[in-house]
Amino acid sequence: MTAAAVILDAEGLSLTAQESDFFRAADPWGFILFARNIDNPEQVRRLCGELREAVGRDAVITVDQEGGRVQRLGPPHWRQWTPPLDFVEAAGADAELALFLRYRIIADELRAVGIDSDCAPMADLARSETHPFLRNRCLGSDPAEVARLAQAAASGLLTGGVLPVLKHMPGHGRALVDSHKELPRVEAEPELLHDTDFEAFRLLADLPVAMTAHLVYSRIDDRPATASPVMMRLIREEIGYDGLLMSDDLRMEAMEGSPAERTRAALDAGCDIALYCNEPLSVREAVAEAAGPLTPEAARRAEAALAARRAPDPVDIPAMEAKLDAILKGGADG
Repeated sequence: MTAAAVILDAEGLSLTAQESDFFRAADPWGFILFARNIDNPEQVRRLCGELREAVGRDAVITVDQEGGRVQRLGPPHWRQWTPPLDFVEAAGADAELALFLRYRIIADELRAVGIDSDCAPMADLARSETHPFLRNRCLGSDPAEVARLAQAAASGLLTGGVLPVLKHMPGHGRALVDSHKELPRVEAEPELLHDTDFEAFRLLADLPVAMTAHLVYSRIDDRPATASPVMMRLIREEIGYDGLLMSDDLRMEAMEGSPAERTRAALDAGCDIALYCNEPLSVREAVAEAAGPLTPEAARRAEAALAARRAPDPVDIPAMEAKLDAILKGGADG
């Protein structure tokens, strides 16, 4: 049986009997964890085991572990990371190496508790007017530089056995409002977008998994990119992305309609997988039913993404930490 085209979450620190039964029947392709699901390493390992046992396979389990405000695992059991843009500025000329080290260390922490995917890095371009909910989560403002830095972060995750989820395709940096609360609209001309926001993602089109953006590019289409067949074709054909494409959280206020309608809108537009979070069991049931199984094309992309999930390369984490500390203190010697 093909897995359902959804990624879902759990209510708490362990699965309820009802959740286990639901996940067993619905068979979501993967899972996502939030701060409410995380207490200590042993508990997280146990929860990840429960999730995979419920679906009877080694399902992908992802988390938002960018660093800064968007970091679900933190002290006292896990390192606290500065926001990505602040980190890049602190690392200076060694930012590429520093990002690789940072995300290789994050991968080590995630794999140790059973998490094998990270919703990072972002290739959205930071501007002075970018909404504060997003700006310091970015890596910079130049498309080529952002792509180079995002590739380093993704490589750190991949060599650590963790699937990166590139976001937010095809570019969220021009958003002037928070898409968690309302729908952003971008008025820029398509030619400018192709040379800037879209270009950063084009340079990263070989990454295995990406997440869509909930914002309208009004000179291209009047629907949010996540629910726009026009924008999905642009992602596939012009940006050239053939990896697994998942929606951003469909519960966000930028989207309209019932949970089932939002789910179908994203999948019908061309997303491979719908992400729906922070809802009671009854809503998750409706979402899973609306999603149905992965399409043949989505299943092909999902298999390719899973093939990129491999055993971590053996590394000396303390040595990496020391090297990273030296870079951030300005003492790196190359």
